[in-house]
Amino acid sequence: MQPQAIPTAPLLRIGLILSGIIGAAGVVSLALSAHADASNLIETAAQMLLFHAPVFLGIGLLAQVRRVPLLPAVLVLLAAGLTLFCGDLLMRAFLERRLFPMSAPIGGMMVILGWLVLALCALRVRPK
Repeated sequence: MQPQAIPTAPLLRIGLILSGIIGAAGVVSLALSAHADASNLIETAAQMLLFHAPVFLGIGLLAQVRRVPLLPAVLVLLAAGLTLFCGDLLMRAFLERRLFPMSAPIGGMMVILGWLVLALCALRVRPK
């Protein structure tokens, strides 16, 4: 008798995609920072991206094995926050202008909030 196959959680696919894209963007940004960044803005963006890429993988894997109602909110907060924060830093480095006023601080706060919501997820973990 074969074990029943577990369907793939949508958050697993999304987490894998985001992890791959964010990781690749981090590596590219780090390479660019080694050659073109006198201000360290690109390096900071690269570090933020590379530090967070495995988190999206973890979110996807957790969604596959457990029910955690707040995980989609964590994914959205982290992805949007990184986009705003790193997008602003990269715009300043390459185009010498901001994404929009306060975009980096708003993005940074969204990332912090995403981590706090992830901590709250510990209260709501359920078996599949």
